[in-house]
Amino acid sequence: MDIPEHIGSSMLAVDVGEINTRAILFDVVEGRYRFIAIGTSRTTAQAPHNHIGEGITRAINQLEVITGRELIGDNDRLIIPGKLDGSGIDMFVGTLSAGPPLRVIAVGLLEDISLASAKHLVSTIYAEVVETFGLNDRKKPEERLDMILRQRPDVIVIAGGTEQGATNSVLRMIESVGLACSFMAPEQRPEVLYVGNQALNEAVTTRLGMLTKNYFAPNVRPSIETEQLSPARARMAEIFRSIRSTRIPGVGDFDEWSGSNLTPTSTAFGRIVQFLSKVYDPGKGVLGVDIGASATTVASAFDGELSLGVFPEFGLGRQVSGVLRNGSLEDIQRWIPLEVGEDYLRDYLYNKQIYPSSLPVSNEDLAIEEALARQAIRRAIFSAQEGFPPQIKRMGVGMLPWFEPILATGSVLTKAPSTGHSLLTLLDAIQPSSITTIVLDQSNLAAALGAAARINPYLSVQVLESSAFLSLATVITPVSNSRPGTPILRLRVTYESGDETSFDIKQGSLEALPIPLGEPAKLRLQPLHRADVGLGGAGRGGSVRVVGGILGVVIDARGRPLRIPRDPVHRQDLYKKWLWTLGG
Repeated sequence: MDIPEHIGSSMLAVDVGEINTRAILFDVVEGRYRFIAIGTSRTTAQAPHNHIGEGITRAINQLEVITGRELIGDNDRLIIPGKLDGSGIDMFVGTLSAGPPLRVIAVGLLEDISLASAKHLVSTIYAEVVETFGLNDRKKPEERLDMILRQRPDVIVIAGGTEQGATNSVLRMIESVGLACSFMAPEQRPEVLYVGNQALNEAVTTRLGMLTKNYFAPNVRPSIETEQLSPARARMAEIFRSIRSTRIPGVGDFDEWSGSNLTPTSTAFGRIVQFLSKVYDPGKGVLGVDIGASATTVASAFDGELSLGVFPEFGLGRQVSGVLRNGSLEDIQRWIPLEVGEDYLRDYLYNKQIYPSSLPVSNEDLAIEEALARQAIRRAIFSAQEGFPPQIKRMGVGMLPWFEPILATGSVLTKAPSTGHSLLTLLDAIQPSSITTIVLDQSNLAAALGAAARINPYLSVQVLESSAFLSLATVITPVSNSRPGTPILRLRVTYESGDETSFDIKQGSLEALPIPLGEPAKLRLQPLHRADVGLGGAGRGGSVRVVGGILGVVIDARGRPLRIPRDPVHRQDLYKKWLWTLGG
């Protein structure tokens, strides 16, 4: 794919996260776009700086030192466009996830229809639903008024009424919102997104237009059977950018650098997952997981149709207590191979909430961090499955559809002690089915490429085709109800050299085949005892071509769902064995 002459050669992407700010440089090398380098700094949204600009400047300065390239001029502004002496850049994109989740009140008619769609829409951004109301809740008008005034939401999302459907009931809810806004000081009023019956757009403007800032998007429930979130997702991203610009110092300038197109990190991450689903087998989906301090994002796409879930309650920073609120200490402890008491674990969680940038300093702390990551991803994927298309085939009840590939990122994964730690965390948390490739975004490029795709898709495509992402392993998951130790899969490996070897895989085991990174091989899979490897049903086998990852090809026969022993001694022995298998 040749690069058109009118497109600039270099791009700087800056991502401002809750903990870290990253400046990423892309440029043309030998006629193709490549990832060049990354500079990192602590995000400075909090005291003592209280301005994200300081962290952005530090990250870019570090990038200048690494590359020897001047990016910021004497006027303390980016050099755009690039100059003949090599200084500056031609394009700039920005992504943002820093800041507390937006507080949202969701309004709809029916709990399981329009109100459910409104909540699904809110989950596509860094936000939390703090209250809801609709026809079924029987709240009186004065109770709705008190609730809105008490919650002080940043945003109110109003859905309800199919096209050519209900009007009077929706209008009554709009009037409640308008009345509440009239009692608030202008600077405290929420922004309002209306995504209901489009025949009422003018009525919404009449009732709310003088009170607050209004946004409109196509109906999220144009019919009872249809949910459409894509157009409204863009509006939610716009609202996120608007509120962050007024609440976090420096975001307004950052947005200006981005040409008023600052993108939520989750939106950009979802965009790249959506793109990948158009490139790979349309019969399978693509899954992306981004676990960060502000939230865990789960993006899945099937043949270009994106489902995006952003879960601040499962972030590993200031929101880390949400992992506990949505589960129990036992849920976290089951992933810890060491003997860690409840008091120690609870203290660690509270300390992490106060000091979200703290790093593990002992084996116990590292084990807790990885356990939190497992639990957060597991819960986020469970919640995100509501958005998966109902017609997608699964290997069994409660199991994931066939995803190929699975893309993962987040510091807890990219800065793990070894790639074995990263892969084992992902296998435990995601528990993939069938045959898939697990890819690690080791330099946190996915969101930057998603943001870049809007203005320069050539860059995104060519960097994705490069070696910027790390293939951890091709993973094969035979699913069986056999007793542990029973042979459930016989496989024959034919290497590129022509050499062959055979293995029997037993139920409950985790095995790694030493197929070098990037080297293809042919596997002949013969399920035993009606095991299912995703090739057409229980007991059906066949031949597949695979490519080795950095950890080769991994056979995960530990069962679905994965059952972890409660006994810490047994658990520790198993984890030592599994990590040793994965080179950890």
